[in-house]
Amino acid sequence: MSARESVAVVVVTYNRADLLAHMLDGLAAQTRPADAIFVIDNASSDHTRALLTEQVATARPGLPLQVTHVEENLGGAGGFHLGVGMAHAAGHDRIWLMDDDVVPAPDCLEVLLGQDEACLMSVRQDTHGRLVEKAALRFDLRNPLAVRPKTAMVETEYGSRDRMPRRVELENVAFEGFLLRREVVDAIGLPDPSFFIFYDDVDYAVRARRAGYRIWAVRDAVLVRQLPFDQQHDLSGWKGYFMYRNLFVVHLRYGENVLVRLKPWAVAAAVVVLSPLRGGRAEARNVIRAMRDARTMRSVPSRSVD
Repeated sequence: MSARESVAVVVVTYNRADLLAHMLDGLAAQTRPADAIFVIDNASSDHTRALLTEQVATARPGLPLQVTHVEENLGGAGGFHLGVGMAHAAGHDRIWLMDDDVVPAPDCLEVLLGQDEACLMSVRQDTHGRLVEKAALRFDLRNPLAVRPKTAMVETEYGSRDRMPRRVELENVAFEGFLLRREVVDAIGLPDPSFFIFYDDVDYAVRARRAGYRIWAVRDAVLVRQLPFDQQHDLSGWKGYFMYRNLFVVHLRYGENVLVRLKPWAVAAAVVVLSPLRGGRAEARNVIRAMRDARTMRSVPSRSVD
C-alpha cells in the first residue's frame, strides 16, 4: 500500500543555507524520491534565497521543489503550520517533516514507507554515528512531582542504535524526520503556529495520541543531525521565554489532573524566588510573562485545515 502513496516533504529553514544545501542533497539521494518538497523560507537574510533559486532552476532529479519565501519569520511552528497545510491541500498521502539541519540516509524514506503506520519517526544520530534521538518514550502529564515531563528518551534508554528493537513506541516527536499520513491532519488539524518555537512538535504528538494514533520510531530509518544538540538555552533571553511559555501551555492543555495543570504556577513561583541565584531579574520577568501568556493559549487548536 505504501508504494502507491504520494509523499510530500515539508522543510522549514531560517538563515542556515549551508546546512540546508546538505539536507537537500540528502533528499535528492533518496532511493524512494519524494513526490513534492515544500520549502518554507522563514524570511532568511543569508544566501538561502539564492541557494533555493539555483536549486529550482537546476531542477535536480529527486528534488521537486516548491519554495515559499515568507515576509516575516514565522518560527518553526508557523513554518510547519504553513507547509503541512500546503502539502495537505495538494492531496499528498504522507507528509514528511524536516528541519534544515538534518540529512536523511539514502534509504530513510524507503524504510519508513515500509511501515504501514500513520505516525512514524526517523531515528537521529550525530555525524559520528552516535545515537542522539531525544524523542520521549515517556512524557508524563500525570505526575505533578515530575519536574520535567520527559522522563525517558530513546537515547538514554538504549544508548546505541544496535540495542534498539526494530520499532519503539514514542510519546512525543521532533519535527525532524516525522512522517504522518494525511488522515492524521484530517483528525487533529495542523501544527499550532502560536508556539513559534519549542514544543509545537510535542503538542502535535499529544494531540495525535489523544486521537488514538500510536507513534513509532523506526530503528533503521537513519537521520543524521549536522549540529550538536544545545538545549541549555539562556532562560533569561528571548528563547527562555518561549521555552517556559510553551512548556506551561502543554501542561495547561493536557495535564491529566488538576495538580499537573497547576504545576506551571508552582514552577513560575519557584523561578521567581530563585531568580537571584539563577538568571536574575530577566529570567523572573520571562517566567512571569510566560505564565501570563500561556493562560491565553489553553485551548487546543481547531481540527480545521483551512
